[in-house]
Amino acid sequence: MSTTERAAAGTADYLDQRTGLGKAVKEFARKTFPDHWSFLLGEVALYSFVILILSGFFLTMFFVPSMALIEHHGAPATMDGVLMSEAFSSTLHMSFDVRGGLLMRQIHHWAALLFMAAIVTHMMRVFFTGAFRKPRELNWLVGIGLLITGLGAGFTGYSLPDDVLSGNGLRITDGVIKSIPIIGSYMSYFVFGGEFPGEDIIPRLFTLHILVVPAIILAMIGLHLMMVVLHKHTQYPGGGRTDKNVVGFPLFPVYVAKAGGFFFVVFGVLALMGGTMAINNVWNYGPYDPSPVSAGAQPDWYMLFLEGSLRLMPGVTEYVIGGYTLSLNVLVPAVIIPGILFTFLIVYPFVEARVTKDKREHHVLDRPRNVPVRTGLGVAFLTAFIILALAGSNDLIATHFSLSINEITWVFRILLFVGPWFAFWVTKRICLGLQRKDRELVLHGHETGRIVRFANGEYIEVHRPLDEQERWLRVAYDAPTPLELEPQSDARGVRRKGYKKERRWARLSRFFYEDRIEPVTPSELAAAHAHGSHDELEGAKAPELHAGDTTHEGDR
Repeated sequence: MSTTERAAAGTADYLDQRTGLGKAVKEFARKTFPDHWSFLLGEVALYSFVILILSGFFLTMFFVPSMALIEHHGAPATMDGVLMSEAFSSTLHMSFDVRGGLLMRQIHHWAALLFMAAIVTHMMRVFFTGAFRKPRELNWLVGIGLLITGLGAGFTGYSLPDDVLSGNGLRITDGVIKSIPIIGSYMSYFVFGGEFPGEDIIPRLFTLHILVVPAIILAMIGLHLMMVVLHKHTQYPGGGRTDKNVVGFPLFPVYVAKAGGFFFVVFGVLALMGGTMAINNVWNYGPYDPSPVSAGAQPDWYMLFLEGSLRLMPGVTEYVIGGYTLSLNVLVPAVIIPGILFTFLIVYPFVEARVTKDKREHHVLDRPRNVPVRTGLGVAFLTAFIILALAGSNDLIATHFSLSINEITWVFRILLFVGPWFAFWVTKRICLGLQRKDRELVLHGHETGRIVRFANGEYIEVHRPLDEQERWLRVAYDAPTPLELEPQSDARGVRRKGYKKERRWARLSRFFYEDRIEPVTPSELAAAHAHGSHDELEGAKAPELHAGDTTHEGDR
């Protein structure tokens, strides 16, 4: 054993005897992880956050979180001699005078966008495959917490440069806070340290952005990963995969090597984007001034739904109740609608478990087609989000395509109510159609295009039977039935307590599971194969139809 090996072994033994680290590493290194590309979405979010921390550390050394006004001297020439805050001046200095400063700013911004995109797509994968089911409901709530905290991190960072664009965002935030009944004006004074914009908001946002919010995100990531290890990883349905095992590769050495390489892939892509794709060029906007607002003043994509919600809300008369002004034209789109969207995400796992009365643990994921209502609701949710995001760019759509902004706004208003319902209906029908196709494939096999003729003159197409793996994939799923409602009165004629509540849950259960396609049963499969001769024909030397021959459904 070499000197280096002895030193490493001695160090490891020292730590193991005092911390028990060896047992933990041994247990964790044996954890098995399934090998599927969609599981990388969570890793993209994690690596993006690591890059955010590293690039943010660099930027913190040059940024001055102060709203004190100074006269800027230096690049760019258009900003030389302009009165601005120290925050905006330090951002310009960082971009033009610090070596690599602009690159790090742009890497940081692109990493923030990728971080949120990875979280959203990761949660979509979890939702559509049912990975939130028992025992992972709490981990789903942690994921929603990460999503909300990520929105907070993006907003606090986006507002720091104190340029026109970020200042407009803060002005909207002030209006949203003040729209909250009774406590709104007091909260605005507390947040901004006085009447907007005050002199304290940038230092406060800076503290939140570099200290409080990252600490919360780190804690949630740690809790999320701990639950993943505790509950073991979910896996897609397939041969040998059950709720009692995990088919894949161990963390060490396979996944450690893959994860390390994938981190550098993510870092390389973000570095390439930061070096070649300009983003948030604040010197084009200038320091914050409440007077100029122009087309194209959009926040980052993950906050665009809130902007669109505000733009779609028609003007509503304000009400004064008990001396307090109730501003519905801000309260409804900025507080109530986002509240509805996030409430849907929070309560859905518990609602689905209630309408099925399913208390089992689930470690094998669903195919989205096998849960048509859930898939339809997810697509409807995404449709509403996309419509709101597009509405947040209604001015750009109008200017680029020479359209009326009023007509565009009305189209989006109608779509916000009609679009999600239509998307749900179409998605549900597609899922049911795919399930019917699966039944047909299981019972009759794949069409081969090979047509043969029997001695009695009958023509028939040869179907290729499914192999065991493919057949299992298409039949191994649950098709829950709606909850049965007990009689309103018991055997003695006494009205049962809680009947109305049970009736509401039964109605909701019918909405979820009234339209369903039952999986093929072994008896159905045996019956389908018993009266057909497709299997025997696969190896038979029957004559094939020539190009000029024809066959009709009635000839079979």
